[in-house]
Amino acid sequence: MNKKNVLWIPLFLCITIVTACDDKSAVNTAAMEPEVEAITLTPSSVNIQSELPGRAVSFEVAEIRPQVGGIIIKRNFIEGDRVRKGELLYQIDPAPLQAKLDSVKGTLAKALSTVNNARLTFNRQSALLKSNYISQQEYDTARSQLNEAEANVAVARADVEQATINLHYANVTSPIDGISGKSSVTIGALVTANQASPLVTVQRLDPIYVDLTQSVQDYLRLKEEKSRGKIEQGKSKMPVELMLENGKHYRYTGTLLFSDPSVDEDTGSVTLRAIFPNPEGEVLPGMYVTALLNEGSQQNILKVPQEGVTHNAQGKATVLILDQNDVVQLREISAVKAVGNQWLVTTGLHPGDRVIVSGLQRIRPGMKVRVLPAGRNKPDTVEQ
Repeated sequence: MNKKNVLWIPLFLCITIVTACDDKSAVNTAAMEPEVEAITLTPSSVNIQSELPGRAVSFEVAEIRPQVGGIIIKRNFIEGDRVRKGELLYQIDPAPLQAKLDSVKGTLAKALSTVNNARLTFNRQSALLKSNYISQQEYDTARSQLNEAEANVAVARADVEQATINLHYANVTSPIDGISGKSSVTIGALVTANQASPLVTVQRLDPIYVDLTQSVQDYLRLKEEKSRGKIEQGKSKMPVELMLENGKHYRYTGTLLFSDPSVDEDTGSVTLRAIFPNPEGEVLPGMYVTALLNEGSQQNILKVPQEGVTHNAQGKATVLILDQNDVVQLREISAVKAVGNQWLVTTGLHPGDRVIVSGLQRIRPGMKVRVLPAGRNKPDTVEQ
């Protein structure tokens, strides 16, 4: 080996060692970059659904009270059974009422007899007055007596009609179809006309109302989004679904009837009323429920998984996004509503932005990271 070749060997070894060190440093630097999972945002349409608390209310309620007084001699229904409109519920002793009717009928007959006599007298007095056999005063007296007799007949007829109605009221019937409640009286009880406490309450449960409460903020937001065309409604009647107290999904879909035009001063909420079929009587009056209100479809909305959204000390929603060099940046957003496990973002993000959804605890703004596809290490899930 000549002297020149000997001089090149150390130099080559130094270059090789430096290159190897640089490659190892680059590998170590890449390995030190934290791994995160990110999604790329694309706009889509979302069906907006609100959960509103509510309470079931009877479709019709009839508090049965007697319209005449007397003794209950019969109860014609079983508590808790279904009753029909016009069905007899109670019978009040009709004997006193029948006696009263017979009495006023006699009074009417007497009044009719009196008016006939008064009419005959008046006709005779009219003829005598023309022949100047009686004075004008005698004629006026006869006419007055006839008018009084006719008035007495009218009063007697009214008394007969009222007594007939009262006798009819001895049969206490249901004014609606429904389910009877607990009877507050038994046979032999003395009741009075239009008493304060009802004899029984009948409720119609099919269909059934559900009264819902919605905050004023949500009510105004929904109204504004509809007016601006952000939310589209495909049906004139808004469909409503129902969750029962035990978490069971109610099988029938209802419709929204109306919203109260006033705001409750105590709660700051608006009352909405929905109606549901209830053929099996599964929903009972007074039951607390949760209504799922399909408000409509919102177009071109960006959705971010809830695990990718945090809140700062001021309570504002934030996300971590990636720039074109995979460097982390902090972005403040407006996310006012959640649908399923995703936030609907109205401001702060744009289509194509990459949002970090996993590994947020290991990173901070300004760090360069290694990006993995979202869900790479997660089992497949089915969105409910």
